[in-house]
Amino acid sequence: MSIHENIIAAAISGVKELYGAEVPEKMIQLQETRPEFEGELTLVVFPLLKLSRKSPEATAQELGEYLTDKCPGLIRGFNAVKGFLNLSIATAQWIKLLEEIEHSPKFGFLPVTEQSPLVMIEYSSPNTNKPLHLGHVRNNLLGWALAQVMEANGNRVVKTNIVNDRGIHICKSMLAWLKYGNGETPESSGKKGDHLIGDYYVAFDKHYREEVKELVAGGMDEEKAKQEAPLIKEAHDMLVRWEQNDPEVRGLWKKMNDWVYAGFDETYRALGVGFDKIYYESETYLEGREKVEEGLAKGFFYRREDGSVWADLTKEGLDEKLLLRSDGTSVYMTQDIGTAKLRFQDYPIDKMIYVVGNEQNYHFQVLSILLDKLGFKWGRDLVHFSYGMVELPNGKMKSREGTVVDADDLVATMIKDARRMSEDKIKKLEGITEDETAEIARIVGMGALKYFILKVDARKNMLFNPEESIDFNGNTGPFIQYTYARIRSILRKAREQGVVIPETLPATAELSGKEISLIRHLDGFTATLRQAGTDYNPACIANYCYELVKEYNQFYHDFSVLREEDADKKAVRLALSSAVAQIVKNGMALLGIEVPERM
Repeated sequence: MSIHENIIAAAISGVKELYGAEVPEKMIQLQETRPEFEGELTLVVFPLLKLSRKSPEATAQELGEYLTDKCPGLIRGFNAVKGFLNLSIATAQWIKLLEEIEHSPKFGFLPVTEQSPLVMIEYSSPNTNKPLHLGHVRNNLLGWALAQVMEANGNRVVKTNIVNDRGIHICKSMLAWLKYGNGETPESSGKKGDHLIGDYYVAFDKHYREEVKELVAGGMDEEKAKQEAPLIKEAHDMLVRWEQNDPEVRGLWKKMNDWVYAGFDETYRALGVGFDKIYYESETYLEGREKVEEGLAKGFFYRREDGSVWADLTKEGLDEKLLLRSDGTSVYMTQDIGTAKLRFQDYPIDKMIYVVGNEQNYHFQVLSILLDKLGFKWGRDLVHFSYGMVELPNGKMKSREGTVVDADDLVATMIKDARRMSEDKIKKLEGITEDETAEIARIVGMGALKYFILKVDARKNMLFNPEESIDFNGNTGPFIQYTYARIRSILRKAREQGVVIPETLPATAELSGKEISLIRHLDGFTATLRQAGTDYNPACIANYCYELVKEYNQFYHDFSVLREEDADKKAVRLALSSAVAQIVKNGMALLGIEVPERM
């Protein structure tokens, strides 16, 4: 049992022996002792006064005396302040707890079995007409981190991606390539496939604007000009041909999409994310149409005079939602219904989490109700993991003008800056090779990017500052990584000196308040992990890791580890260092962040 559980059990026994009453666990309230009082944990006695029929001070005093008398191995002292019993825990308990943490490679993690709930998490959701950008980076990092957190909390997790591979925007890139591409390929141009296609999406917009401008100059109304421009008409014609399975259009569509997918895969590898299953809207939109027709037959939806199909959600406090256009074509909502159908066929989903920006909050409100009406058991309780926008200091991103903050450029810049910033530290390492230097720069650069984004509450808009993110001081990834590398260096030197951490730590070793505080912080990882899973909030883990290494650095500044002459103290401090490193590594891994063994 944990220290908390032992104290609760002892307090329940104490109340029974002192006052002849049985009390449920929930009446025994434990909290952190306030810093101005001596002790580590405080028992709140106010809920027990009806049983003791005594004053708060007398009740606290009697319980304190009982606990120190009956549980000498658990409590070494107490002080009673009004209705609060401040308890000082026996040193041996803290050492035993440290031993348990240090011996548990996955401390705080819950096991995953075949009976564990199945959670599906959708993230990324790119369009195949352009490369991934900074907004996608936040989405992918959040999705991956959330998947790791949910699995660490005892869930089976399936990571999925829905690719928007059909529609007018895809046809725009295809048409521009046909008109202006001269057969250019990723191989002939030396460009990643997603970048190549993105260039043609921008090219379409450039030529389309010129056509609109010419038509307006000739006297046409601007709105009409946007509809009558030859390029947009050709793009719509191409979309119709795609819908009709025209072999020539479909062939070009597949070839260009394959270029894009190869480019996406390269970016995903650089970001360290992946998926268990990828769905494509070109395969789900027809399934969605069928489900809508089924809902129409059952009276869930209705058809208007123009042939369009709608859902009336006014009873739910919402409005009416279009599901099929008058020409029978689907909308995004229909596609999401179709994707849900396919996913439910593939997996026995218990919970569905969509990682999508907060501009889609209303969409998922509606989707939840529609899926519930259509019989998906997880529909009503689906989770929209809604996140805010991410911007750079120099302003927002705009994709159509070609000024998007490209994910690949961002990754390359972060790694380059990490190498520059860490050069002085790295070149001091003995026997460092060029390959190892490059790998450390990659780990630090990606760690800086991921940590800076993930430490912020996902619901908030955020400003990503590359320079600030790569600082080796403050609440940054490199600061945490450097502390981990420092601890690993200490442990290596200890082994070189023939000093090993004993299997059983000396229970009689003296502990300072700083060491007890650090053990308590380590023990708090479990509660932090549970909170991150319950609240769907990876930022909890990020900020926990920062607070832990900050506390360790203060300890390391005040106390010697390798130069400590007392063998028992040295053993405990090495175990403490080892446990901190282990939990930092596990915590950062939940965020998809690697930690270097030296830097």
